[in-house]
Parts: sequence; structure tokens; C-alpha cells
Amino acid sequence: MDSVWYRSEIERLLLESPLADSGIVEDVEDFLVAGEYSLAFDTMCSWIYEDGLPVSSPYYRRLVIMSKEMGSERLVEKIGTLVVQ
Repeated sequence: MDSVWYRSEIERLLLESPLADSGIVEDVEDFLVAGEYSLAFDTMCSWIYEDGLPVSSPYYRRLVIMSKEMGSERLVEKIGTLVVQ
């Protein structure tokens, strides 16, 4: 995958994420602008998990796909406990 795909997919995931804290959203956006895609993804996922924010099954599947690209499988696996039907 190329960097354009990483950035656009993480931007879409961020837009659709349950994150409400504007400071966290800005941090993730700053990492994207800097080209730090893994850090952006890990930050977003860490806050989703730490805040116990519910995610849908389709959203979680997209996180799993991206986690394989970013090397964050264990982190995203934890988010699986937050999936709501």
C-alpha cells in the first residue's frame, strides 16, 4: 500500500471514530500531516480502547485490516471487546 492510501484510510477512520476529544483528534491529524501514519493510527486506537468507546462491527473490521498494515494487531485486538451489535 502507498502513503496516500494510508493517510486517506486513517482520515476516514478518524472521521467515523467515536473519539470526541478535539485535542486527541488534532493530535492524530498532526501525525497524519507529518507522515507519521503508524503513530496516528496507534494514537487513535489507543484512545478508543482507553476510553472504552463502543465501535460497530464494520468499523472494527476496518481497524483490523489497517492494523495488519500498521503492525498494531494486538492493540486493535483489545478493541474487539468494545464492539457493539
